[in-house]
Amino acid sequence: MIANLQIFGFERDFADTLRCIPMSVRMKLDECGIKLSLRQWSRFNYEDRYELCYLSTASEGDRQRYRQFLKNLIRARANEEPVFLDRPQSVEWQDEQSVPLCLQEQIIAKELSPLPTQKWASLTPLQRFALVKLCRSGHENHNLPAALNEFNLNQ
Repeated sequence: MIANLQIFGFERDFADTLRCIPMSVRMKLDECGIKLSLRQWSRFNYEDRYELCYLSTASEGDRQRYRQFLKNLIRARANEEPVFLDRPQSVEWQDEQSVPLCLQEQIIAKELSPLPTQKWASLTPLQRFALVKLCRSGHENHNLPAALNEFNLNQ
């Protein structure tokens, strides 16, 4: 187990060992505009993964360093060229004043309690990011109810 790493309970069964990409790293990937496949992640050694978890992306300079480090890793470990996101990723999670429509729709579809705006606003940016990721098509959203419970939102 990695001390002080932000791993949510709903992802602990696969992220504690860094076998899969934790939400905290997924958020950094989106911030830096690089696509990383699970296959590429699996080619990184534990130290590489650990560093990707802890490197900061707080400033533009940090994001540039993170992007360069990741580009070098993909080339060295996966023997591939990095794939850059061609458009900025959704930033719905950054808007504290509006619960994203995709999340509202998933909550309704799963017959869960509606999410009030004030509870949405009280979440950390990483929690909001995780909820938006979990409700997107192409992502497994079976962890959405667990995440809502973990964040004390399903009451």
